[in-house]
Parts: sequence; C-alpha cells; structure tokens
Amino acid sequence: MSELCPPLEAERLRSLGPLELAHVGDGVYELMVRTHLAAAGGRVGDLHRAAVAYVSASAQAAALERLLPCLTEEETHVVHRGRNAHVHGCPSGCTPAQYHAATALEALFGWLWLSGRAERARTLFASVLEEEHAS
Repeated sequence: MSELCPPLEAERLRSLGPLELAHVGDGVYELMVRTHLAAAGGRVGDLHRAAVAYVSASAQAAALERLLPCLTEEETHVVHRGRNAHVHGCPSGCTPAQYHAATALEALFGWLWLSGRAERARTLFASVLEEEHAS
C-alpha cells in the first residue's frame, strides 16, 4: 500500500458497503489503466480514448470474467458483494449484468487497495493485460 492511504483496520474495512468499495476501486482501476497507457506513450487524446475502452462497463465485466479463476475465496466473496450491490440505473452501452460485473470488479480493486493489498491489485491488473493482449 502507499503512504497516501494506510490500510484500513479489518473492522472498518468490513463495515464498508460494496458501493463504497467500488467508489474507491473505480479510481484505483482507472489509475492503473492510465499508468499503463502513459508508460506505453502516445498523444493525450489517444490515451484518453484508450483509457475509456479499458474502463467501460463492458470491458470491466470482461476483465472480471477473466480474473474469476485466479481469485481467492475472500476475493470471490468481495466480488459477490459487489455484483449483488443495489446500483441505481445503468449507463447506455452496457447491459445490467455487465454493469453489475463492472461494479464487482471495482469493489474488488477498492477492497484490495483499502486492505493494503496493492501488490495483489497490480498482479490481477497485470493478468487482465496479459489476457487482453493474448486475445
């Protein structure tokens, strides 16, 4: 974890709802995407379009499906909580199932970050990139 955000105590972490975890995970996942893209180089407009392709609900849902076999029991529990969260509305361009899966992915990355497991988040993100480049 970073000195920016020390890990939360276990009791506090358990008290957070899946949408709170997803709120943090949205930022964590997007930062990982932006860092990856910036390292690869390119013009700002191109970087933005590429980032949007990674963080769309449909792309995040596909990423989650690729990660599911790699997850621990505890991580799978967080994913189920995120998938079952009561979200309000669904953006155009994705199905409700994709939006729920994207929320689950974000909840997972938020939980990993807040629990001090940033290295695990990086490992899972690297798996997403490997799978994407393989397909």
